[in-house]
Amino acid sequence: MRRVRKDPPPWSDDPVIAAHRFTNVYRASDRVSQFLIREVQNDAEHSAEDLFFRTMLFKLFNRISTWEQLDGSLGGVRWKAFSQARAEAVLDRLMAKHETVYSAAYIMPSPAFGAVRKHANHLRLLARMMEDNVAERVESAKKMEDVFKLLRGYPSLGDFLAFQLTIDLNYSKLTKFSEMEFVVAGPGAHDGISKCFSDVDGLTAADVIKAVAELAESEFKRLGLNFENLWGRDLQLIDCQNLFCEVGKYARIVHPEFAGESGRTRIKQRFTAEVRHLPDQMYPPKWLLSVPAQPSLVNACTKRPPVRQRSAQLTLGEGVRPE
Repeated sequence: MRRVRKDPPPWSDDPVIAAHRFTNVYRASDRVSQFLIREVQNDAEHSAEDLFFRTMLFKLFNRISTWEQLDGSLGGVRWKAFSQARAEAVLDRLMAKHETVYSAAYIMPSPAFGAVRKHANHLRLLARMMEDNVAERVESAKKMEDVFKLLRGYPSLGDFLAFQLTIDLNYSKLTKFSEMEFVVAGPGAHDGISKCFSDVDGLTAADVIKAVAELAESEFKRLGLNFENLWGRDLQLIDCQNLFCEVGKYARIVHPEFAGESGRTRIKQRFTAEVRHLPDQMYPPKWLLSVPAQPSLVNACTKRPPVRQRSAQLTLGEGVRPE
């Protein structure tokens, strides 16, 4: 929110948050999700078939530069006009130049469709989905879980990826499911939950996420926390799923004594505060959020207190491993 308001950096005086890359509290606010919503799903009017195809093509690689290369080289992304051979050639050229094709956000296993290279197998996976009329089946689904199960039935799409793709499709006008309807906890969320609770009394990870989402507003009030929600939108299940993952990451540094389920001890991705223009925030129109068209400049010249110049290692005690 400080970046949206164009406050100058630093945006946090927490040494761990200031130095490492974390997702936003709301998943839809992340840079890649914002690009998906604005440039892939709502850049023009698209048929249900093309909405599904464009969303899946973008998210299988989950990298903005890959999408831009495909979109530019193919003269637009539409299923009826799509050439798999040309798309493979574009990606082959990128790899030949040692350019990254996939995002590092998710591990994307290669589906077994006979191609040598993973990106070719993913294009074949998407072609199979289109031939199976998955777009039409997603549009006619009655529950979010139905979409999840449909995607989960395809090679290489495990529980975590199938759920994340379900959420991405639900940003579009293809579906109208509530984000409070269904959740699947990924490995990171399991790790975070194990660090937050010593005993969940038999609850599943999904049950814990639901309980936290439902209790969040009352707990903010009870604890006197001034939580700035998403222009009136409360935390949803997908947001709390992500938050447990981020808490697990944060705890690697501040609470190294708790190994959690992952056993990881470092946060790999660093964050550098750069003063860059953020595009106006855009969210699914069906959410009916009153997002300001132009960020306020009220605080643009207000200098925030500097981040305390101390290392996380010294601040947080013995046993913290440096990056």
